[in-house]
Amino acid sequence: MNANLLVERRGPVAVLTLNRPEIRNAFDDALIAALAEALGEIERDDSVRAVLVAGNGPAFCAGADLNWMKRMAGYSFEENLADARALAAMLARLERLPKPTVARVHGPAFAGGVGLVAACDVAVGSTEAVFALTEVKIGLSPATISPYVIRAIGERAARRYFHTGERFGAEEAHRLGLLHKVCAPERLDAEVAGILDHLVAGGPEAHRAIKDLIRTASRGGPVSDALVEDTARRIAAIRVSPEGREGIASFLEKRKPAWLAPKG
Repeated sequence: MNANLLVERRGPVAVLTLNRPEIRNAFDDALIAALAEALGEIERDDSVRAVLVAGNGPAFCAGADLNWMKRMAGYSFEENLADARALAAMLARLERLPKPTVARVHGPAFAGGVGLVAACDVAVGSTEAVFALTEVKIGLSPATISPYVIRAIGERAARRYFHTGERFGAEEAHRLGLLHKVCAPERLDAEVAGILDHLVAGGPEAHRAIKDLIRTASRGGPVSDALVEDTARRIAAIRVSPEGREGIASFLEKRKPAWLAPKG
């Protein structure tokens, strides 16, 4: 595994820590590839119930590595396209991961770092977190991260922050929906741990189904008859699944479900 990405297990939680503190955990092609590889391994590991994304040092993620950007400036269109596809694919893999994901944001999250936060299911930040979509400042656009950021903060806010590139703090990120919770720096780990405790208490197949449900039900437009039928079929299917039956039985019998039973 790339030394710039630390991968560890804390019980049922996989922790991915960006580990380039000397350059504020900025992305380059190697770090993007390492993240994609780690996410693929996590997806295949049934013992992983939730994922935490964090950063070492003073920043969460400052966007693109300047040396990487210098290399990209000399690339052809085809080389740039391949490079951009790698970042886009990594973010899509994170967003589509069939396990809940949490971003722990403790400092600057700029450009692609904002995309990383937005692609996670839950984001918790300290009052010291600061955000900016800075691409416009260097004549670029936040194209690959835009689907996740727009879903997180809405089109209206995206029109402002994509165009201005201005910084905004944790409270504004919370108001916009980019962060779910803001806390004092000394409370950040406890707040993240509390969220993860809730996540690992849920059924793993239920989490998988819920993530797919959200993608389907949030596509916009009217609530059609087809969507009504689709949601009915989804709940019927999960009720008769082994996990659904076990969950209902454990609730009625006032015991822990099988997925929380101690191993051994």
